[in-house]
Amino acid sequence: MADRLRDKVAMGVAWSVAEKIGSMLLQVAVSIIVARLLMPDDFGVMAIMTFFTALALVVVDSGFSQMLIRKNAPTADDYKSVFVFNVAVSIVLYVVLTLTAPIVARFYGRDVIARIAPVLFLLLPVNAFCVIQNTIFTRRFRFDLLSKINFASSCIAGVIAIAMALAGMGVWALVGQRLGTMAAKAALLWLCSDWRADGAFSGATLRDMSPFSFRLMFTDIISAVYNNVAQLFIGKMYSTDTLGFFNQAQKLKELPVSSAMQSVQSVTYPALSNIKDDAAKFADSYRRVMMVTAFVMFPAMVGMIAVADDMFSLLLGERWMPTVPYFRILSLCGVFYPLSMIAYNILKVKSDGSIIIRLEVVKKMITTVILAVTIPYSVTAVAWGLVATTAVEAAVNIAASTRFARIGVFAILRTLAPIALLTAAMYLVVTGIAPCIAGLHILARLAIEIAAGAAFYLLAALLFRMEALREMKEVVVRLRK
Repeated sequence: MADRLRDKVAMGVAWSVAEKIGSMLLQVAVSIIVARLLMPDDFGVMAIMTFFTALALVVVDSGFSQMLIRKNAPTADDYKSVFVFNVAVSIVLYVVLTLTAPIVARFYGRDVIARIAPVLFLLLPVNAFCVIQNTIFTRRFRFDLLSKINFASSCIAGVIAIAMALAGMGVWALVGQRLGTMAAKAALLWLCSDWRADGAFSGATLRDMSPFSFRLMFTDIISAVYNNVAQLFIGKMYSTDTLGFFNQAQKLKELPVSSAMQSVQSVTYPALSNIKDDAAKFADSYRRVMMVTAFVMFPAMVGMIAVADDMFSLLLGERWMPTVPYFRILSLCGVFYPLSMIAYNILKVKSDGSIIIRLEVVKKMITTVILAVTIPYSVTAVAWGLVATTAVEAAVNIAASTRFARIGVFAILRTLAPIALLTAAMYLVVTGIAPCIAGLHILARLAIEIAAGAAFYLLAALLFRMEALREMKEVVVRLRK
């Protein structure tokens, strides 16, 4: 049983990572093309709207999908009840947000906000129609199918965005991309799923699931607000152009981070739920997931910091070079965020949700102080403030997770320390090479820097016989069987 679960997790991660890498590369290509065609102001307007869509999507789900994944044997009534709830809430929120959009437009002095709102907020009901199918496939470990659907959706949305940008439609290209992704995903999930809203709606079912679900929703709402609130102030206190640069840095930083973490979280949450009663196995799995994630994400994020100038100059051009300082700073969030989310998964699996709320209150009180200090100072200060809040969140989540897993904080630090030291050494190697190849073409410089960093990292890991490298080899071997 344990071996079968381990193989399912390995295959699930492999499929999910493959899809995320493919989708990430596709999104990078689309982002580069669209960014060259649009203006920073267009991205700034979209960043303002992202705050409202992110918050609303959390409310639509209300944590029920996570409860359905965690539940031992959800019934047809459970699925139908959550589906009806999601659709009803999405329609109410669509009406409310569309009616309030003109107020937001006047506040920012951007009439286009009121024009795009009725179309963009269609994301909410469209998303509500496919949450259950996504949940069912996740419970069944059908990550191969979900990966194909997500990649196909990204392809469709990418074509839409590029076509609209080439047609000179400005910010509407970004709206088309967001809505196109969700609509394509919903359509494909319905086509591939045999679930058709069977069962009966039951208010009692929702009440039984609501304590845990609403606790998760509350914490996710807080996270959504704090993850996007800085953009609201930047757009008002500075300019939408500046917000466009800042948002582009965030988006490009988040592509590898979100891709990796969605892969790991979507697979490990149901897998850890299955072994939550085996304390020893649970603790060992937690440590190994943390170790392998750090082994991949630490060098990826720090490596991008090292080559940021050449990367932006080659891919986006001189217009977007003001993004580089923000990108370098925000990429440090990608070092802490994956660890924070893995620890958060432990809390979701093992706790009743109450500790999650208490921790969120503490973390957001700290975050409020940091943002209150940094936002009036400068946009660069805001970027450093976001790094600080991410680091605090990771530290709090990891410390709290040790209450529910038989592993101490120092054991986790001992696991991560060699990876962090190797990553720092790799950064010094890449930045040390840069002056020696300054006279080469930018493409040649970038290729040499990436190759040198990767070669040093892998060879050093092999030389020092790092446990993380051995674990990754074992995963590859299991996948090839």
